[in-house]
Amino acid sequence: MSTTINGTPVVQGIAYAPAVWVRRPELPELSDTILPESERSNEIEHFTQCARTVADNLFARAARAQGEAADVLIVTASLATDRAWVKDITARIQSGASAVHAVIASTNKFVAAFEAAGGLMAERTTDLKDVRDRILAHLQGEPEPGIPQRDIPYILLADDLTPADTAGLDPRACVAMVTELGGPTSHTSIIARQLGIPCIVAARQLSLITSESPVLVDAHAGTLTLGVDPAEAEALVQADAKRNQLIHQWQGPGRTRDGHAVQLLANVGDGAAARTAAQSSVAEGVGLLRTELAFLDAPFEPSIHEQVHIYSEVFEVFAGHKVVVRTLDAGSDKPVHYATLDNEPNPALGVRGVRTTGPHPEVLDHQIDALALAAQHNPQTDVWVMAPMVSTIPEAQWFTSLVRERAQAAGVSLRAGIMVEVPSVAVLVDQFMPLVDFVSIGTNDLTQYTMAADRLSADLAEYSDPWQPAPLALIARVARSGQEHHKPVGVCGEAASDPILACVLVGMGVTSLSMAAGAIAGVGAALGQVSLAQCRAAAEAVAGARDAGDARVRARAALGI
Repeated sequence: MSTTINGTPVVQGIAYAPAVWVRRPELPELSDTILPESERSNEIEHFTQCARTVADNLFARAARAQGEAADVLIVTASLATDRAWVKDITARIQSGASAVHAVIASTNKFVAAFEAAGGLMAERTTDLKDVRDRILAHLQGEPEPGIPQRDIPYILLADDLTPADTAGLDPRACVAMVTELGGPTSHTSIIARQLGIPCIVAARQLSLITSESPVLVDAHAGTLTLGVDPAEAEALVQADAKRNQLIHQWQGPGRTRDGHAVQLLANVGDGAAARTAAQSSVAEGVGLLRTELAFLDAPFEPSIHEQVHIYSEVFEVFAGHKVVVRTLDAGSDKPVHYATLDNEPNPALGVRGVRTTGPHPEVLDHQIDALALAAQHNPQTDVWVMAPMVSTIPEAQWFTSLVRERAQAAGVSLRAGIMVEVPSVAVLVDQFMPLVDFVSIGTNDLTQYTMAADRLSADLAEYSDPWQPAPLALIARVARSGQEHHKPVGVCGEAASDPILACVLVGMGVTSLSMAAGAIAGVGAALGQVSLAQCRAAAEAVAGARDAGDARVRARAALGI
């Protein structure tokens, strides 16, 4: 008799293999022993060395990783030397606590604060606990925790996975991954997409499965099934392998079966990621250059000269192509001490994105100047610049005017646009469109803010699903306005990397899709199997959906899948 467990599908695919559970190490028991004053300075030095080692190890992993996996690891690595956290731990040791005790107590304090803040800050709790466990291992002379290496195929099960663990997975051995926690836009989900590993999150009854039990994972439907006939399971895996073969054979460019062109672009964070994306030969440009990575790893604001070099690295790689630059998206889970506010009660709804220009206007001024100079040095690159977290018409008008003024002064062409992440922009989109040259929809935040749900809460994962009808209705509204005003409408959120949802977005009128470079072939292959009429029919079908599951079923039926 078979048993089926449901979750939220993130990366499509079918796999059948033994399950392997991975759980975080148990914390050591705390001691009430007070350190003598004579030992405290050495204890602080020991902690500092261990924290630096963990940070260096994570930065080294980031250097070996690609695209968004590298970006996520950089953010995690920065936690190991976070000033506020390190200061709190140091103060505890100075008061007599052991380094082990101080790290655990301080982490508990910060985790509680992150969870209370909710939103994107809650995303950092898993990362901080991972950093804690790695530092504790070094303090106790033990190896850092991680996923055991296996040569035979397996399906990875976990309460939750850390970015460092996920980024190091070998897709040849780990044929699928399922977590009890997390959401569709968590760090684990983002990295799974890049690696192309079938993934399901928020599987609440996952604990029913024991290690080494054969399990069928259907990440199209979001199900795990025990007790399946092996021959039946293998037939499903082989059928899915044919889909994968089409993906590997796809060469681009992006277009539907009947020739409707759709730009398929890459999300990158620096020159190295841009070079990796270009090597795939399928990315038609960059749809999201996340500039904050240059700021996160810098103790001071990078100079205009330094920024010109950073941006030029990407522009050079994609000479003759479009590169869409997102200006600094600091704040919330990406604090930059010289560009954001400390100790905000609700950072996800606080001073982030373009709002940081209030307390720190010079940072954006310098960035626009640097982008104009980088465009001047790379005249063959088609540079588009957009602001994140725009909420009001005056903000959009001010930003686009700023970009155009600086472009004119530098004698270059820069297209000025905004991101559609805040529902207010989608609601009043017809008033925004005449002001901008283009818009790009950030589906992760648009979904979170529309559904009023922390996108990392496993209990709310169904609300964070990009297939939810309400955010899809807002996307359709924006795309329709783009067509009426003859303005390009892109999508650069995680929704763009879902092959079936990508067809729906094209049917709505979206003109470009940007995603991790590794996801482009899957989306391109899916688009190549359907006509524009089918995409439009799928878009019309989801308009009447009751929930995310119903939207998926309606879209697949309209597309003949």
